[in-house]
Amino acid sequence: MAKSSNLDLVEVSPKAKPPVCRLMDYGKFKYQQSKRSHVAKQNQKVVHLKEVKMKPKIEEHDFQFKLRNALRFLEDGDKVKVGVRFLGRQIAHKDLGVDLLEKFQEQIGEDGCIEQPICSEGRSMHMIIAPPKKKK
Repeated sequence: MAKSSNLDLVEVSPKAKPPVCRLMDYGKFKYQQSKRSHVAKQNQKVVHLKEVKMKPKIEEHDFQFKLRNALRFLEDGDKVKVGVRFLGRQIAHKDLGVDLLEKFQEQIGEDGCIEQPICSEGRSMHMIIAPPKKKK
């Protein structure tokens, strides 16, 4: 039947009992599937994780610069990982790192929501901020 009507016999569901087959133009079917997947890819948003690194004894201007970068990343729809790296004996003053991250969190305000709170790993401390949910 397929050869007489210039179509292809395509197995749709091989695991069914009995297997399900259809008569169709296989080239047209593949083209339609590729168009559907292309449209699906256009509609999805890829969220990247950007990182802002600081040290516990950071100057105010440098802090504001890092804050502006983080706000720009959040506006673009990316997540931001804010990290504080302790060098040498600074590790004894983890409270400075916590204060710095809390200040950063306070300055971000409504422009971002905390996805992962402050956590410490070895000589570094970090938190992850996600862009705010948009209300429709």
